[in-house]
This record gives sequence, structure tokens and C-alpha cells, in this order.
Amino acid sequence: MELAAVKTSYKYWAPVYDYTFGLITRAGRRRVVDYVNTRQGRVLEIGVGTGLSLHRYKGHLDVTGIDVSPDMLDKARQKVAEKGLTHVTRISEMDARTLAFPDDHFDTVVAMYLVSVVPEPERVLAEMARVCKPGGEVLIVNHFARQKGFLATVERLFAPLANIIGWHSDFEMERVLGERSLEMVGTQSVDPIGLFTFLRQRKREAASKAA
Repeated sequence: MELAAVKTSYKYWAPVYDYTFGLITRAGRRRVVDYVNTRQGRVLEIGVGTGLSLHRYKGHLDVTGIDVSPDMLDKARQKVAEKGLTHVTRISEMDARTLAFPDDHFDTVVAMYLVSVVPEPERVLAEMARVCKPGGEVLIVNHFARQKGFLATVERLFAPLANIIGWHSDFEMERVLGERSLEMVGTQSVDPIGLFTFLRQRKREAASKAA
């Protein structure tokens, strides 16, 4: 998807996102944030959107949220202000392909329902790995294409409409498994009806030295 198409799509969805896709993705967001809450340190949520997850992070974390959509970020900032979310220390408009953070900066980097939306997802994953500390984790929850069956056919039919519906229905999991500095440490199916997958990848301890 082109960046302009992403921004246009989410300008349209921003006013109703919480009550549409937000409801569908709630179980996955809870699963990921519950896991992040067992960890320590700095957290980066890429594609923070309207900030649906921000209030679920525990206060011992230092949370940064970024998104490419200013309309979505306005909603997120409003939530931070209204709920007094002091653990959320930064909300910024930013392209995930060129993150304005130093190497090895975050303990946990999260992308929820993002990788099938952004242009150049492999480049986004490389940036997620770059800003993650060695030993830290890169967490992704997303819908990935099925290889066979009725739903696989439906996904292929909707694929040409990506710029209209706002995501790639036929997105392959392999596209976010190719970063050499990351190792897979776990996958889980996520409701509703196992439609989404929660991936955990850990940055290799020697990754920065090797680079």
C-alpha cells in the first residue's frame, strides 16, 4: 500500500475505528499488552492508532506510541490526556520505515494489526529490530494469509482492494520472518476464531556487535 492511501484510509476510519475494527481486534490487543506488562523498561508501539491499548499498559513501563495518521493520533492524545496516562511519555507522527530513534533503544517493540497495512513491511521489520535492544522482543499480532480453503479464496479476491479497505487480506507471514537479527520464540492464535496470530521474536544478543 502507498503511504498516501494509508493516510486517506485512516482519516476515514479514525472517527469510528474504536467501534468497528477496535472491537474486532480487542482480544489480540489484550493478549499482547498483558504479555508486555510482564516485562520491564521502554516500550514502542508502532501503529498506535487511536490509542486503544495505551490504558492497558502498566505504570512501570515507559511507553512511546507512533503512527502515520494524524487523525488517529489526535484520538490517542485525547485518551492520554483524559485518562491521565503518565506512563505514556511520547505520541508522535512517524513513518515506521524510518524510525527517529537510536539503535538498541527499546526493550519491547510492538506492532498490532500493522504489518499488512504499511508500505514495505520488510523495511518496517528491519527498523523494529534496529531500535530493539539485544535480548529485547519484537511482538507482532496480525492476520496472515491462509494457504488453502474457502477463506484463502476470499482473501485472494479481496487482495486487489488493499488501498480501499486499508489492509492486505493475502499478507504472507514469511514477510515478517526474514530479519536475521531476530529469532522466533513463539506463536499463538488469537480470537476471534483464531483469525489473528501473535508472533514473538527476540533480538539476538550478538546482533549489535555483529552489525
